[in-house]
Amino acid sequence: MLRQYELVDRVLDYDPDADEAMLNRAYVFSVNAHGTQKRANGDPYFSHPIEVAGILTELHLDDETIATAILHDTVEDTVATPEEIERIFGGNVARLVDGVTKLSKIEAQTESERAAENLRKFLLAMSGDIRVLLVKLADRLHNMRTLHFIAKPEKRRRIAKETMDIYAPLAERIGMYEFMKEMQTLAFQQLEPEAYESITKRLALLNEGGGDRIAKIGSGLKLLLARKGIEGEVTGREKHPYSIWRKMQERHISFEQLSDIMAFRVIVPTIEDCYRALGIIHGRWPMVPGRFKDFISTPKRNGYRSLHTSVIHAENRRIEIQIRTEEMHAEAEYGLAAHWAYKQEGDHAAPAGPDNRPSWIADLVEILDNAETPEELLEHTRMAMYQDRIFAFTPKGELIQLPKGATPIDFAYAVHTDLGDQAVGAKINGRVVPLRTAIENGDQVQVLRSKAQEPQANWLSFAITGKALAAIRRHLRSAEREQSIALGRKLYDDIVFRLPAVLAADALTHALPRLKMPDEAALMQAIARKTLTDAQVMEALMPGSAGFDIAHAPQSGAISIEGLAPGVAYELGTCCHPVPGDRIVGLRRPDASIEVHAIDCPTLAELADRSNEETDWIDVKWGNKTEGATARISVEVRNEPGALGALATVIGQHKANIINIRLDNRDTQFHTNTIDVEVHDAHQLMRLLAALRAADMVNAAERV
Repeated sequence: MLRQYELVDRVLDYDPDADEAMLNRAYVFSVNAHGTQKRANGDPYFSHPIEVAGILTELHLDDETIATAILHDTVEDTVATPEEIERIFGGNVARLVDGVTKLSKIEAQTESERAAENLRKFLLAMSGDIRVLLVKLADRLHNMRTLHFIAKPEKRRRIAKETMDIYAPLAERIGMYEFMKEMQTLAFQQLEPEAYESITKRLALLNEGGGDRIAKIGSGLKLLLARKGIEGEVTGREKHPYSIWRKMQERHISFEQLSDIMAFRVIVPTIEDCYRALGIIHGRWPMVPGRFKDFISTPKRNGYRSLHTSVIHAENRRIEIQIRTEEMHAEAEYGLAAHWAYKQEGDHAAPAGPDNRPSWIADLVEILDNAETPEELLEHTRMAMYQDRIFAFTPKGELIQLPKGATPIDFAYAVHTDLGDQAVGAKINGRVVPLRTAIENGDQVQVLRSKAQEPQANWLSFAITGKALAAIRRHLRSAEREQSIALGRKLYDDIVFRLPAVLAADALTHALPRLKMPDEAALMQAIARKTLTDAQVMEALMPGSAGFDIAHAPQSGAISIEGLAPGVAYELGTCCHPVPGDRIVGLRRPDASIEVHAIDCPTLAELADRSNEETDWIDVKWGNKTEGATARISVEVRNEPGALGALATVIGQHKANIINIRLDNRDTQFHTNTIDVEVHDAHQLMRLLAALRAADMVNAAERV
């Protein structure tokens, strides 16, 4: 453990103007507050916050951050109060300690609610001041270093999984790669102990057989560059066990088949030297196709800059080489923490408040605002933190970073939420493409928009970024709520009509607390989704009405579904595919959308036979302005060239749109196809069927 003077001297070495008195007060306060508390390994508890502070001094962080690290467990684990911290150390330190304390109060358990709550507080705290995240990452890193002292295996695995899922990706996102690698290695050791042991043993055997091969290759690289007039520092290492294991999993190969387990770093004076060194290396050894990445001209979202390449060295051995300047190397080592390091003159870095926070943090906070369930929050944030990135450009040349496999919908939401909501199409490199098209690295993407457009449910099938998924689901939830309220109001009016007497003007106000509903909108939703029965609503509106035979009271009239969207407030039956013009009936089940079926649908007879008491039948009608729907038809066509083309022509001539087509049966003379077509109403469908039957190549056409 660092002694008091050693810790203070470390800070003064890189920041002579640091508040030495505050650091001394913090050290003494922490030691006294934690008193005789012990850690799992038997050490005094205060050794932990002191070591966390020591980790942060390696990043050259400011005195307030170091003091926060020393004090970060005092409010949570001792009798110290936030007010006491503020009185002794000032408002900034108190605010930072409070931020870290909130993150630590609910550590993620196996339950997704606790994991999500921890992550939620994490995002909110670091969006206010990124130093909260830096302290928490150092705290987690030291805890991982001492994780093996915890006796319970299940607790070790829980902490390791949380580290792998949340903390290591966050460290990577802010460019703190050394933190990320060490966390991953320590977590991997707990989560996959057999794989970890196997890989480390094989690395040890390779070292025994190869001697100082890394040093030899590094010396050769340095000599090659020196001969060409470039003085650079070259270091080499083997990739850490988790990185090797992940490559084996991704490529489905064995350890023996993995050839690029050595990585070298070349640090040169200038950016020009980076590209010169790259040319010299590629001139000496053949590069591995597809393995060159230029993060200098297009930095990663976290600001990381470097040239990456892989070459085939002696004995057909592939090695990875990173080329960067000293400044780039410092940023790669310290990441976002470098912006908090003091300059030699003692100037302070700019605060990382909401206006200065990295854009990816703003995206995570937006995901936080839009997520409805803990599972959604965890899913979307992990998507935002984990995936490999590609680069795409707006028509004005702005660089947008996205995960691999992203589509124009993801691109649109990455630019702005409003653009995503209004997207109707896209152009990639000047060519109009569907919104589900995958974007390739370097593509120029133009999003076509319309103010009349709204997010569609089918976008969820091809959007992959957490931000896009969260925004789409938020809109769909809002639309579903509005339409459920509208449908519930229509059903409510019918319930009121069926009451045995005229309803009092204030009856609804008195009924809400009886039904334990917070407001009128919630009641309408409950009626639409049948979480309340008609009888319950009637009794609450007019106590004593349950004595009448209200369960079988006739419906006042058909409930119009005009203005409501299929798939939102109600679902169209997939067994009968009703379209406007068909006689229809609605099935209402508890906590589900109303299902609309054609009156002659076989499903209705089955439900009647089962006498399902939880299912209500309600009279519904389309309304005069109801939009079209999808009908299903079966067409028997001659088995000859051009038959399907002629079939599609007839359907197109009648202004119907083919949604799906399936070949059901084929013999020597005919083949039968089931076709889903969009039509406006039943009359259009009948005209289409008549036209198909009249066509020369069609033997039969029926609705199914």
